[in-house]
Amino acid sequence: MYLGIDVGGTKTLVARLDEHGVIKQSERFPTPQKYSEFLDALKETIDKLGEYDYRACGVGIPVSVYDRESAVAVSFGNLAWKRVHVAHDIERIVHCPVAVENDAKLAGLSEATLRPDVDKVLYVTISTGIGIGLVNDGQIDTAVGDGGGRTIMINYRGKFVPWESFASGKAIVERFGKRAADITDEATWQRIAHDLAMGFQHLIALTEPDLVVVGGSVGRYFERLKPHLRAELKAFETPLLKLPKLEEAKRPEEAVVYGCYDLVKGLYGRHRQHSVR
Repeated sequence: MYLGIDVGGTKTLVARLDEHGVIKQSERFPTPQKYSEFLDALKETIDKLGEYDYRACGVGIPVSVYDRESAVAVSFGNLAWKRVHVAHDIERIVHCPVAVENDAKLAGLSEATLRPDVDKVLYVTISTGIGIGLVNDGQIDTAVGDGGGRTIMINYRGKFVPWESFASGKAIVERFGKRAADITDEATWQRIAHDLAMGFQHLIALTEPDLVVVGGSVGRYFERLKPHLRAELKAFETPLLKLPKLEEAKRPEEAVVYGCYDLVKGLYGRHRQHSVR
C-alpha cells in the first residue's frame, strides 16, 4: 500500500492506494492555518484509514519556495507556514519513507503518466492561484518555478503585475462576480482566455512543450475555455514556435494524490513495507 497526501490551502486529501495505484480509501479535512494543528489533524485522519503496511508516502504541498537539498518548505502561497520540515514531520506519523514535492508538479506528473507517448507535458492548474509543472520524459523538471503564476510578470493595463493577480480563479470571481462554474456566456470566456493567454504564451515559449494540460477548478470547464484560448494563442504562433496541443486534465480532482503515488512508486517501490500505527 501507498499513501498520497494532497495539502491544499483550504482542504487536505489523504488517500490509500494499492500496488497498482488504485485509490482504495480516502478522507478529507480542512487544512489548519497552524502547522502544528495540521500535523495533529493529519495523524487523526490517517488513523481513520486503519492500520496498513505502507511502502512509502507522497505529499503534495502548495509550496512557493522549497529548498529541496535540505527538504525545507520555506514559504507557501496560500498558507502561513514558514520553514517547515514536512517530510521529516510526516515520517514520524506514517513510519515509512516520505517524498515531498510541489503540488502542481505532482499533478503534472500524474497527467504525464497517463500520456506515455508524449515527451514533454506542461501542466497548468488554474484555481485560487495558478500552479505550474513541467514533466520531461517522465521526470519532473524542478527548475520550473514553484511560485507558479505569482512569479510570471505580465504587462497588464500598462503595469507589470503577477499573471496570477488577474487571471486566476480568485481573480475571475473578483472581476466578474461569478465562479467559472457559473459562467456560460461566450464573451466572458473570451475575456478570461485573453488574460490566460498572456501567461500561457510566456510558458510555451519558455518550455516548448508537446502538450499543455489544464487543470484546477477553472480547468474543469476547459471545453468552454478551449476554443477561445486556442484562438488567442494562435496570434502568437510563429514558424519557429508552434502551438502545442491543449487538453483538459483527465483526473482533475485527484491528480495530486495520483502524482504522489507515481513519485514514490518510482523512488521506493521495491523497499520493504512499513506499518502505520
